[in-house]
Amino acid sequence: MSMDVHHLAGRPVIIGGGIAGLMTALHLAPEPVLLLSRSPLGADASSTWAQGGLAASLGGDDDPELHLADTLAAGDGLCNRDMASLILNAAPGAIERLAGFGVRFDRMPDGTLRLGLEAAHSRRRIVHADGDGSGREVMRALVAAVRSTPTIEVVEGNEARRLAVDDGRIAGVLASSPTGPVFFATGRIILATGGIGGLFLDSTNPLGSCGQGLTLAARAGATLADLEFIQFHPTALDGSERPMTLISEAVRGEGATLVDETGRRFLDGVQGAELAPRDVLARAVWNHLANGHRVFLDVWERPGPAFARQFPTIASACSKAGIDPAHDLIPVRPAQHYHMGGVAVDGLGRTSVAGLWACGEVASTGLHGANRLASNSLTEAVVCARWVAESVAGTPPRRTKQAIASDCPPLDPAAVRPLLSRALGVVRDGEGLVAAARALLPLAERNGAASDPAAVGLMIAVAASRRRESRGAHYRMDFPYHATVARRSEITLEAALAAARELEPVLEGVP
Repeated sequence: MSMDVHHLAGRPVIIGGGIAGLMTALHLAPEPVLLLSRSPLGADASSTWAQGGLAASLGGDDDPELHLADTLAAGDGLCNRDMASLILNAAPGAIERLAGFGVRFDRMPDGTLRLGLEAAHSRRRIVHADGDGSGREVMRALVAAVRSTPTIEVVEGNEARRLAVDDGRIAGVLASSPTGPVFFATGRIILATGGIGGLFLDSTNPLGSCGQGLTLAARAGATLADLEFIQFHPTALDGSERPMTLISEAVRGEGATLVDETGRRFLDGVQGAELAPRDVLARAVWNHLANGHRVFLDVWERPGPAFARQFPTIASACSKAGIDPAHDLIPVRPAQHYHMGGVAVDGLGRTSVAGLWACGEVASTGLHGANRLASNSLTEAVVCARWVAESVAGTPPRRTKQAIASDCPPLDPAAVRPLLSRALGVVRDGEGLVAAARALLPLAERNGAASDPAAVGLMIAVAASRRRESRGAHYRMDFPYHATVARRSEITLEAALAAARELEPVLEGVP
């Protein structure tokens, strides 16, 4: 099959149509930019599904230092304090910019922003839009802004498959399209591809989010960081639907409680109870389920009659599942929700490969550490998009050689999902991690439909095997305590493949 080649005359390419990609494109304007999306804008982005909103210190009793303290506590020793401080100090201004793009945030009768409370936050600082439809409303406004900006060319239905690298620098991106392979020649590329939920059987993310950005960066030689830290949301609707419906912790912030099949609250020994950090609460729910119980969210008294009005998306999902929250308990269980790890970037979003930037969930800035504080992710995407755009705009375009990557098979993560779900869930152990790495290695090495998802899974499994401690969202039954020194992890695809080939001597080493 012939390949369609587009020489972009220096224009940067943004890969991904979620909040991070759209904001980066808008901040680059009026510089011409091409935005590449595998589906129609907003149709298959985790951003659209976000319920919780954006965290920013906007209340009279709040300030960025308090927000920082909560973020560092949730991050369990692995946050980059300087980077976190920069992002959180910029958060209030990011809310203003979104409002300027037409986002209709929820407000009090006097016009001030309505601020919600979520787990591990010491103040009400969560800004919502359309109740539990925050992501949908933000995306509505940003998609409209992008489509009305003449310098942003949107190419939908094209999925990025490989980055071309020439002499250590980005030279373009190969994409699959309905009419065949397409190559976009450029020396500046921004990854904004989202997370890895599609690699798990139980996830609140779109099934198409299979870590494509991680694969693109890794196969181009980039360094990745903290891949072992995967957040499981403690309250996903326990039913047959996949992806699973998230029951936002904003519901617990309004007073809902967790009970078992006997009606007993079982979190008496958990500090913070329903508003404990997500990793703590997810393990408490997982352990109760493992002991033969069921777990439910009780919203009868609080939020009570206001539930359907405050959380219309969740109420609709419950109704579809045959649950009436006014009279029924809502069955819940943990599900994969967010990836704290990603492509290692500096304060401007630059990766270890020249000409390649990353923004949003695909990037690892150091803000989230070992466990993301609720609603910090959309804030990070909005804030960092501006800095990435400024860095890209300040990097002169360069002429690229005809460095066209080879064609790639279609993506199919089906063979990978059970392996990652079993070994890299809420609770892990060394034997399971080694078994997963062994099973993933042959899949990653062959050029098949599972090779890219398996490569991502292999890097995560190796990183998790090397971290012989429990910290934040990474909990190992065989190493249940903190290591003496908190260290972030880094890995490349080449190193992960080598580690898996020599499994025992590498995975038994101390990181």
